[in-house]
Amino acid sequence: MATQKTNGYPYSQFNFRVKIDKDDGTGVNAGFQEVGGLGTEIHIAEYRAGNYKDNSPIKVNGSYKVPDVTLKRGVIGELATLHSWVKALRDGQADVMRTVTIELLSEDRTAAVQTWTLTNARPMKYTGPALTGKGTDVAIEEIVLSCEHIEVT
Repeated sequence: MATQKTNGYPYSQFNFRVKIDKDDGTGVNAGFQEVGGLGTEIHIAEYRAGNYKDNSPIKVNGSYKVPDVTLKRGVIGELATLHSWVKALRDGQADVMRTVTIELLSEDRTAAVQTWTLTNARPMKYTGPALTGKGTDVAIEEIVLSCEHIEVT
């Protein structure tokens, strides 16, 4: 559940945790450098009946959609979580949907102050790192998740 700070300052964006549920009901806490794309977009339709007295349309709530969520992390050689998930989807397995939970943590990292739950998430794109012999940057891999619903608590 979201927790409002009493001093009025916003929470820092660098304390977060990502949990990806597995088939067996357990989950893995995965370390990511960046999470992007959390949100919801609601389509608003305009409608005006022919006999409506005002010349302007009314606004009617329509369907909603959620954007794709991007996760980035340094390459750590761990293949069990993300790479096996991508491979299962690529190989046509039907049970690849997962629940992904992203928690924003308090400054002391003891409690989640806000949580985004991605329902029926599945990988739709994997991008490996850009490799160069001249650089000193960390190798970063990126996975883009498609989900059906994002719930904020």
